[in-house]
Amino acid sequence: MAQRDPGKPLAGLLAVTLEQAVAAPYCSSRLADAGARVIKIERPEGDFARGYDAAVNGLASYFVWLNRGKESLVADIKDPADARLLHAILGRADVFIQNLAPGAAERAGFGSEMLRERHPRLVTVDISGYGAGHSYAAMKAYDLLVQAETGLAGITGHPAGPGRVGVSVCDIACGMSAYAGVLEALLARGLTGEGARLEVSLFDGVADWMNVPLLYFEGTGVAPKRVGLAHPSICPYGAFDTVDGKLVLISIQNEREWAKFCAALLGEPDLPKVPGFETNTIRVANRPAVDARVAAAFGALTRDAVAAKLREAQIAYGFVNDLGDLAGHPALRRVTVDTPGGPASIVAPPVIRDGATARLGSVPAIGQHSDAIRREFATSGEFA
Repeated sequence: MAQRDPGKPLAGLLAVTLEQAVAAPYCSSRLADAGARVIKIERPEGDFARGYDAAVNGLASYFVWLNRGKESLVADIKDPADARLLHAILGRADVFIQNLAPGAAERAGFGSEMLRERHPRLVTVDISGYGAGHSYAAMKAYDLLVQAETGLAGITGHPAGPGRVGVSVCDIACGMSAYAGVLEALLARGLTGEGARLEVSLFDGVADWMNVPLLYFEGTGVAPKRVGLAHPSICPYGAFDTVDGKLVLISIQNEREWAKFCAALLGEPDLPKVPGFETNTIRVANRPAVDARVAAAFGALTRDAVAAKLREAQIAYGFVNDLGDLAGHPALRRVTVDTPGGPASIVAPPVIRDGATARLGSVPAIGQHSDAIRREFATSGEFA
């Protein structure tokens, strides 16, 4: 059994996962970070996310990121002996998470309704692509497909065409929502003694995030335009080239800031009174002219000179960084995790608790904990 940290808030809880890829592992990784014991059931070949790449000491970047602190048990849920073992583990578990293909868990005898009947205190989490009860329920769903289906890709990118968000945002949104749901269910169980059956989909996770563009569209009949590195309803709010070939992104949030920006950066303190530049709504309609004014001013200065003027005027700005810039960013926090291939430095979890970053467990090799888990949950040597 992996070492657990008794000082963490979820210490003593046991989560069992039939998981693969990103969404479910994201949820369970947060449980592990918070001190829960997480037993990950894998096929003999392992979670297929292990093979996405070999960028981190020969291991996949996704797998290293999302599977720290877990125990790996190789088992075949279709094998009767292994199924009995899994049921024995679930008899002691607090949380069960699965994101198998629709219907696969039920067919193998691990449907959430049945498990909840057998184990009333158990919190079950079914993660799917599109949810249940409609024509999309059985469709395969991967992150980019859901970005397209939710309309996210349609409002992302340049005017020339839709674009992909550069990380698996639908998987991550789903995993974050599932983690929040599990914590709520555990809190409720502390009051009622009853677990819960949770359902979370990739589609619902990002559809929730699409509320603002959807409500805007339904209220106005106009979809937000794709404007690249700009904001569809605020102007100026976008990225502009400097004379040394860098991109600086600025954000003007109100008319007071616009007036300061015009005086300090554009050298035109009276511009806010000129027709076409008076208010944000007018500037959005007149975006080409506004952006041309800003581009001309930035294009005559270096990045450092622009940044100095923006800081002096207290205007929000940021540099459009590449991954090399991120790796050396002064705000980037990192933490080391052990992996079968050696230590790996990953980005630290975002929450800082009592001034300290969470200590993260090791990334398991395939089946690293199989023998120990089988011994622990065996009865009369049945599973040994």
